[in-house]
Amino acid sequence: MLRQAIHEFTVATRGRRLYEVTDEVAGWVARSGFRTGLLTLHVRHTSASLLIQENADPDVREDLERFFARLVPEGDPLYAHTLEGPDDMPAHVRSALTVVNLSIPVVEGAMALGTWQGLYLWEHRRHPHTRRITAHLVGE
Repeated sequence: MLRQAIHEFTVATRGRRLYEVTDEVAGWVARSGFRTGLLTLHVRHTSASLLIQENADPDVREDLERFFARLVPEGDPLYAHTLEGPDDMPAHVRSALTVVNLSIPVVEGAMALGTWQGLYLWEHRRHPHTRRITAHLVGE
């Protein structure tokens, strides 16, 4: 019989970087009792995003941050929206270039991730925030 479950994860960030949430999400999926299904994750913010990325070498995450700093610099005179500081609009652009939703198959009671894949919340603001990720699992 098809069923569903919803849960909210809270991530306290300490500024701009990637925060791995793989273990928290995997634990919830395992406790849910689902054997097969589809997990959808949604970050409820416009200046953070979600990412599936390598979780073995921290250089990958640092390189991504450096690349995005070059791609979407702070202080660009193009931006009119600066109400919350110079990192405000660049954070929105970063979020628009990445994703706020992920869909991950659940197979044999676990997320179908590759060996080196991890789930990340990517904080795009420089200051600490509390971010919420809604998880929806449908399956059996």
